[in-house]
Amino acid sequence: MSGESVLIPDDRSFSNFKEECGSDDGWSLTYNKSGLTVLTQTIGGDEEKSLHKLKCRMVCRDVSAETMYDVLHDIEYRRKWDANVIETFDIGKLTVNADVGYYSWKCPKPLRNRDVITLRSWLPMGSDYIIMNYSVKHPKYPPKKDMVRAVSIQTGYLIQSHGPTHCTLTYLAHVDPKGSLPKWVVNKSSQFLAPKAMKKISKACLKYGEWKQRHNPGIKPWLYPEQTTLPTIPLSELSIQHADSLENIDESTLSEMQTREERDSD
Repeated sequence: MSGESVLIPDDRSFSNFKEECGSDDGWSLTYNKSGLTVLTQTIGGDEEKSLHKLKCRMVCRDVSAETMYDVLHDIEYRRKWDANVIETFDIGKLTVNADVGYYSWKCPKPLRNRDVITLRSWLPMGSDYIIMNYSVKHPKYPPKKDMVRAVSIQTGYLIQSHGPTHCTLTYLAHVDPKGSLPKWVVNKSSQFLAPKAMKKISKACLKYGEWKQRHNPGIKPWLYPEQTTLPTIPLSELSIQHADSLENIDESTLSEMQTREERDSD
């Protein structure tokens, strides 16, 4: 997303995102197990300070593309299954398939937790679905003192249908976490945290139907935009969130603190 004005992604943006999800040229495979692969790509020459792109691809043989799409959209359900979430909420809508939201998440200890404000857009493409976002600034939600404001350069999901109960989920993340991260964080993200997060999404899909029956089963504003209760935000209220305008945190010397779950998995 180049340029200074905030733009709502067009069909070409979605097509380019889908193409990048499908092409693994220039990517390094870091994890491959049980139908789940993780690839990374380094942007820039300095390994310690460069940005990393992350791509996760998971084959789900017992989940429909429609259910996966619902689960990734449903913010109420995310609060239930996403163990990393600290706070998440929608700020307002831009169009029938674009909104602005806030998300904060727990980082591996002892790193400081991160948050983002993103413009999110979504599009069904035949039997496939795309949800993608990039960082914006909103005047009512400046960076918080106890959080590091990260920048999503472009992040999103591609869901590809292979039948009534069979789909592939690709997660592509190009995020500037703001700060010099120790190398163990990059390794841990690609070899432990990312696979774990993808498996959680898959498990959440299996329980979604039952949960949704008890929680406003007919309300899905991502499918039926007339159901949304969000206020409309004019694009003029938003501006591009540039990484260089945010505080840089040097956490490169911090040592890893393993959780009990990670020790048990070793």
